[in-house]
Amino acid sequence: MELLRRLVVVVVKLLCRIALKVQVTGREHIPLQGPTIVAINHVNFIEGPLLYVTWPREIIGLGKAELWSDPLIKPLAMALKAIPVRRGEMDLTAVRLSTRVLQEGQVLGVAPEGTRSHDGHLQPAKPGIVLLALRLPETAIVPVAIYGQEKYRENLRRLRRTEVNMAIGQPFWLEPGDGRVTPEARQQMVDEIMMQIAALLPPEYRGVYSNLDSGTERYLRFQPGRESSLQMAKRSSQSAAHALANNRPRQTAAGRKQPPPDSEVDPQHRERGR
Repeated sequence: MELLRRLVVVVVKLLCRIALKVQVTGREHIPLQGPTIVAINHVNFIEGPLLYVTWPREIIGLGKAELWSDPLIKPLAMALKAIPVRRGEMDLTAVRLSTRVLQEGQVLGVAPEGTRSHDGHLQPAKPGIVLLALRLPETAIVPVAIYGQEKYRENLRRLRRTEVNMAIGQPFWLEPGDGRVTPEARQQMVDEIMMQIAALLPPEYRGVYSNLDSGTERYLRFQPGRESSLQMAKRSSQSAAHALANNRPRQTAAGRKQPPPDSEVDPQHRERGR
């Protein structure tokens, strides 16, 4: 089975190079050891294979149980050690197998949205990822945003490679605090996870998580001295807004536009105006 897995990875790498042009940023954030959950957005079937061939550690992913009924996909899924999940119910077998992956210090790939968006816009997430992470508190969660793959069908018809971007964010850990974790707290936790993913995406892909200013990090713990992906995105947005405000023409009391101060005028333009 290990030989088949290696063969599948080689074939997937070859297909990715032929059909995709992948740009990866944030590799330095990848934990090289210990139990890890890779939390990704889910657009189509491309994210899973892309993770398998770009991540430096072996990833065991979750997939809808219906895939195992396909005679072509089933052996591939088994070779990659993927875990089938029955959607729409609490699949205790999938929870047990996923927990074992983390207990063995391995990497688990999870799409909190639970289903494909097809257009790339983030959808409301389900709290299953929270249940898994809380079973092993030392589990690091790495947010990963992948975008551009929604255009692959159109590009394939034109025999063009599809540009795909993978952004890897700062890892973090869940801290539920003392006492019972309520359903409302679990939902807030998964929404905070999704905000970290949204922060790695261009604004047009953020969907229901577009308002980064409303994002919180109450239940997230980051490494000391490390800035979260959400805080970095907020800071970048504020800097862009500040720069735009400084370059906007000023208004006089009479409502006329006032040119920028003489110090802000291009020296060559100032010379021509004299």
